[in-house]
Amino acid sequence: MVETRKVQVTGGSTYTVSIPKDWATENGVSAGSTVEFYPEDDSLFLTPRSEEERAEGSLDIGDLEDDELTRAVMTMYVSGFDIISLETSRISNDQRRTIRDCTQSLVGLEVLEETRERVVIRDLLDSSELSIHNAVTRMRLIALSMLEDAVAALAEGDADMAKDVVQRDDDVDRLHKVVSRIFRATLRTPKAAEELGVGRETCFDYHASARQLERVGDHATKIAHLTLQLLEEDGDAEVPAEVIEAIEEIEADARQVVDLAMDALFADENREATDLANEARASVLDIDERARSIDALLRDQEPARAQLLGLIVDSVSRSADYGGNIAETALQKAAPTP
Repeated sequence: MVETRKVQVTGGSTYTVSIPKDWATENGVSAGSTVEFYPEDDSLFLTPRSEEERAEGSLDIGDLEDDELTRAVMTMYVSGFDIISLETSRISNDQRRTIRDCTQSLVGLEVLEETRERVVIRDLLDSSELSIHNAVTRMRLIALSMLEDAVAALAEGDADMAKDVVQRDDDVDRLHKVVSRIFRATLRTPKAAEELGVGRETCFDYHASARQLERVGDHATKIAHLTLQLLEEDGDAEVPAEVIEAIEEIEADARQVVDLAMDALFADENREATDLANEARASVLDIDERARSIDALLRDQEPARAQLLGLIVDSVSRSADYGGNIAETALQKAAPTP
């Protein structure tokens, strides 16, 4: 329910406004309490001052094992808990290994305390030192290098390169979780956005784009796995040069789409952002059409082999589509605000 208040002047120069009593009671605000104000464009956000420096949360892990336990820890991390206490009547050795592996896969986490009944994890990063811009930029570099190397591994029949692409996907996932953690923090409190020096709408745009970059990394990983499967099944059999050349061409163009879209997202001038984003979006349809035309080159291949190559072409095409999604986000970011 929207409530309105009249602004009054006290002491001749101080503007004052009352706050709703129900809200004050629910949030522990009373006479003598200190509140914080955060300006954002034409809005002013008010929040009670928190006496707790770090958010703590506990979770009864009970019978959680393997992927379920991993997801539970990651969810608490992304949700913004700085100290996570995992508790049960007796933590099994398998649970400890899962917690340790999960901790190592997330940025900034370290096991702080470990007993028979509890494992306490703490985030050692200073939130004021985190940069959502740098995290997304790093995701961009890794995901696009993965895509390029995945297709190069196919062209060169290089199993080691393909395996390296698969390993790098962990880096993209790790950064995506950092971006998600930062974004959710800005939703909970305007203080987080102020410390970042980035508006909450921009954080949303970065978070949306990071999801697309994660998907590019996933498809690069898929291409690497398919390449390894081709090498295992076909041995020394070579993919026809015309097929490789066609895949390399659309892969290079797909990377260009993502690069243009990210440049548009980061552009300072709205006109520049709009031009770059529209250029990226226009290229996506052309790539999709050329990807479909490659199917004709696969007709002479053995069916199972043609299917694997077709899946690779599809992953390259989808990567361009994700670049188009980033371009759409950039257009929305550059659009006039009401």
